[in-house]
This record gives sequence, structure tokens and C-alpha cells, in this order.
Amino acid sequence: MRLDDFMMADRSDDENDTELLTKTKPKTARPPLYKVMLLNDDFTPMEFVVLVLERFFGLNHAQAFEIMLTVHKKGLAVVGVFSHEIAETKVAQVMDFARRHQHPLQCTMEKEE
Repeated sequence: MRLDDFMMADRSDDENDTELLTKTKPKTARPPLYKVMLLNDDFTPMEFVVLVLERFFGLNHAQAFEIMLTVHKKGLAVVGVFSHEIAETKVAQVMDFARRHQHPLQCTMEKEE
């Protein structure tokens, strides 16, 4: 076998290797996000809603007050957008806290579109 034959064999191996490297991987889809919303009622004190927003959603007093007013005026407000597990946990925490304090405050979640 001549040196040129070895060179040709090497080149064809390199070409096959390049083909393997250029294959694309399938893209993974991002998990869906969920909106967490507070609903207005005629019994839960506004101060309690502000406390919930500060405590469970990490809002400062001014932000919490603004969202509470939105809930009061419009009937509901989105208070955050999270992964399914986090949204579910926040809804459960808010509902449990409201029940323990004997308030009918409602917190729900729905898939973001």
C-alpha cells in the first residue's frame, strides 16, 4: 500500500466523523407556566390581602397595596407567574393561611397561554 492510499483512507474517515458531529439534537420544550390569581370577596379585609401578597409573593408594601386595589376594583388580579409546582404550592399556602384566619379569600391558578 502506498502513502497516498493511507491519506485517502484517512480523509474518508474524517468526512464520516464530520457527518456525525453535525447531526442536530431535538430541542426540549419549556414547561408551561401558570398564573396565580387572587379573587375579590366582600369579607376579607384589605389589610389581610396586603399581608398575603407581602408574605407569600415577596412584594413590598406599595406593590402589595396596588395589587390589592386591582383585586378590589376588578374582581381579580394576577399576582405572579410560576412553574406548575410553585404555583400549586403558593395557591395552597394562601388558601391555608386564609382559612386559618377565617377569611374566605380565594386564590387560583391557570395555565398561561
